[in-house]
Amino acid sequence: MARVALVTGGSRGIGEAISIALKDRGYTVAANYAGNEKKAEEFTKKTGIATYKFDVGDFSACEEGIKKITAELGPVEVLVNNAGITRDTTINRMDVGQWEDVIRTNLTSCFNLSRLVIEHMREVGFGRIINIGSINGQAGQYGQVNYAAAKSGIHGFTKALAQEGAGKGITVNAIAPGYIDTEMVRAVPENVLEKIIAKIPVKRLGKPEEIAEGVCFLASDNSGFITGSTLSINGGQHMY
Repeated sequence: MARVALVTGGSRGIGEAISIALKDRGYTVAANYAGNEKKAEEFTKKTGIATYKFDVGDFSACEEGIKKITAELGPVEVLVNNAGITRDTTINRMDVGQWEDVIRTNLTSCFNLSRLVIEHMREVGFGRIINIGSINGQAGQYGQVNYAAAKSGIHGFTKALAQEGAGKGITVNAIAPGYIDTEMVRAVPENVLEKIIAKIPVKRLGKPEEIAEGVCFLASDNSGFITGSTLSINGGQHMY
């Protein structure tokens, strides 16, 4: 029976590429989304992947979402914590809501979903948790103290949870993407984007499919001796 994989933020951008790549490798995929029902419907129609709407920053909503996924597809054995938002501004202009929204969606979500799937993983002696961090969580970025803090927190969360899961057949790893060719990055003004690309040694943006390939490897049975690690996929921009 195919393993069930849940990808949060799984119907757009990097998440979409991850969902499709996992499906292509034989997983039964559940793609979570936050609010854009039209995009989610288009995604399901195009890919055949089931979508589930719930707020990853709300524990109760996650609990209901996991119950529904388990009832319809089976228990989650591969979790990809990919959901993320930005609320960029310098700290002297940042309000409490902009801070809390990003921490809640980007970091608290990792606790919420991991907490809800870990018991089954412990029972069956197998699990894969893959958390999507960021180059800006490793190196920092001007105007992103909220985002950088959340993504940096993901890396610490990964290392701690990896130690808890190791003896139960559960691996926990992170991927730290650099600048990837998504709608969010393409929305950056062209002159700014040119400067970003100029700092990337391979002289291009990454592809969502390149992040997805990293996720598929870490989700596989062949990656069982890798845990607590961060795979940086950034074109050599930051070597950490």
